[in-house]
Amino acid sequence: MQYVSTRNLNFVLNEVLNLDQLRGYDLYADFDADTTAMALGAAKDLADEHLFPYYREMDKNKAYYADGEVHVLPAVGAGMRAMGEAGWISAAWPYDLNGQQMPSTILNAGGLIFQAANGNMAAYSFLTTGAANLILEFGSEELKATYLEKMALGQWQGTMALTEPQAGSSLSDITTTYEELEDGSYAIKGQKIYISGGDHNSVENVVHLLLARKKDGPKGMKGVSLFVVPKYLPGEDGLTDNHVTTAGIYGKMGQKGYVAAHLMYGEQGQTKGYLVGEEFRGLNNMFRMMNEARIGTGLMAAGSASAAYYTSLKYAKERPQGRHPGNKDINAPQVIIAGHADVRRMLLFQKAVVEGSAALLLQCSFWEDVSKASPDADEREQSHLLLELLTPIAKSFPSEYGIESVSTAMQVLGGAGYTDDFPIEQIYRDIRVNSIYEGTTTIHGMDLLGRKLLMHNGKALQLLNKEVSGAVAGAMEVGELKDIATNFGGSLQKMQGVLGHLMGLAQTEDPKVFLADATIFLDYFSLHIIGWLLLREATVAAKALPAADGEDERAFYQSKIVTTQYFFNYVFTRTAGHRRTLLATKRITVDLDESVLV
Repeated sequence: MQYVSTRNLNFVLNEVLNLDQLRGYDLYADFDADTTAMALGAAKDLADEHLFPYYREMDKNKAYYADGEVHVLPAVGAGMRAMGEAGWISAAWPYDLNGQQMPSTILNAGGLIFQAANGNMAAYSFLTTGAANLILEFGSEELKATYLEKMALGQWQGTMALTEPQAGSSLSDITTTYEELEDGSYAIKGQKIYISGGDHNSVENVVHLLLARKKDGPKGMKGVSLFVVPKYLPGEDGLTDNHVTTAGIYGKMGQKGYVAAHLMYGEQGQTKGYLVGEEFRGLNNMFRMMNEARIGTGLMAAGSASAAYYTSLKYAKERPQGRHPGNKDINAPQVIIAGHADVRRMLLFQKAVVEGSAALLLQCSFWEDVSKASPDADEREQSHLLLELLTPIAKSFPSEYGIESVSTAMQVLGGAGYTDDFPIEQIYRDIRVNSIYEGTTTIHGMDLLGRKLLMHNGKALQLLNKEVSGAVAGAMEVGELKDIATNFGGSLQKMQGVLGHLMGLAQTEDPKVFLADATIFLDYFSLHIIGWLLLREATVAAKALPAADGEDERAFYQSKIVTTQYFFNYVFTRTAGHRRTLLATKRITVDLDESVLV
């Protein structure tokens, strides 16, 4: 069964993004076109063998806690080791650490394949990547020597241990404490909840990257440091218990094979942690991983939406039902439902979400690569600012619209989609959490409006405007896209008016007024970003279409144009309503008397 389009990934990588620019950097010089194609082919083969076959089984035979142990399918450990041995967990690492120095653009294209095949299993590996990356960047040489190899091979699980009962998104309120011991390690005491991958019996060890506050230290962010806290302490005689206790795992709506654990530290004996980076720099260092994790959450959501789309597309092309309006001949054969206009609308909505999300995530990945590898300091800074600006959208758009897209996929199947005869009901349950993971949509709206747009006196937005204006100008040269480009350009001008209004509120009103509709603004801004990316793809496709080789290639390029036309006529129209809301003077949610919430 198809769950992802490698043709689309290759289109974005090779025809839309300028990978030759990345290959011109010393860091990525070895990733020529053939190596890139081999990497994506290897990712698809690995996903077909080790991930996709176990997606539904992980739901039916869910993780469970019994006799002090968290049990998962043995395939979880096998999949992690396969990912590790194939080099995907450590793919971006330097050669001297047995990495491949793979650009994030290619790595995340492979990641999208893995997430579409089985996001629940892929998450274990990529969570380990994120934890290991923190050790790689901030850890001592001793920590690197102790932990990285086992984590890279998928033998040891890595986690982010952040959330506490009283501190979800507000990490400055954590109460887990640390105090220094005579041997230079630290005693950790407290609890963490909802820890993804927090414990399971498919790996030898679990390595927590944990935030804790110095006992009797300063309150707020200033007192927080970052630690490696392993479940078992590595030593010359093997692994010994570090008294990290699993109190249980959470029953969840979806992702039933992907563990979320409640962990206790220092309750049944001393738990040791090892400082990562400088003391009191914990949140700063952790946010390096969290930004990476936010892109990863977007990839997970986009992968889920992709799997649902291709399931519904296959069904729609095979399922006969009804006849076209106006055909009253009951003896006429039924029409395949993909022939009905409204089913086509639902399929095109999914296609726009999946391909728009992929374009967004790979563009962000490209900027990440440039920000790391370019020898030009200005180019590095500009790419970093663009990445920072669009990270809230890269996390939230695939998550929010992915949920709607999977719901639409279920609608295509009708009653069959609601049953477990098909995977869509599971995908719908699984994807729902993505708008909560790594900061809720509300938090990302406030981050975008309250921080990212204003950083460096709006320089990131100016850089983005230049990128978008270039795409609009290119589309104006394509006859069938000219009207769309003209209207889009007009909407961009109106968005400047909305921004001016909101910035005025920021200067004259209480922040709660300025940020009250930040989530609405996030969607408004996101639709313009996806519009830009789809319009850019349609322009490339229109120029490639005359020379397309064969019917399949012609259909592919034409589908890019039609998807963009659909998006602007059916989805982008939501921006008009958002604009009215954002410009409204009546402050319903701010001025509301809570007594009416009955």
